[in-house]
Amino acid sequence: MNLLHFVLCSYGLTMIVVYGSIFERFRKLTDKIGFCGKLFRCPLCFGFWSGVFLWSINPYTELFTFDYILINAFLLGCLSSGTSYLLAMLVNDFGLKVNQKE
Repeated sequence: MNLLHFVLCSYGLTMIVVYGSIFERFRKLTDKIGFCGKLFRCPLCFGFWSGVFLWSINPYTELFTFDYILINAFLLGCLSSGTSYLLAMLVNDFGLKVNQKE
């Protein structure tokens, strides 16, 4: 259950930052910096850092508890990145994405 909570939190955090209108001004500011602009527009890229962030606040939440070691930060970042990207490719504002071929 810890892992499911972690994945859902990282997905939610990633989607809010990458696609949410509340962060639109921030994303426009980071476009001028270069690589940071890409970071805040890519669910795969930002998903990694959202996983690392959630790992870092791990002692302050009861939703998930992972050992506070550096390898866990990397592995949880990878898990967050992969699942955030996968879910972003499968789901949009209208539900499941369905591509129709003509």
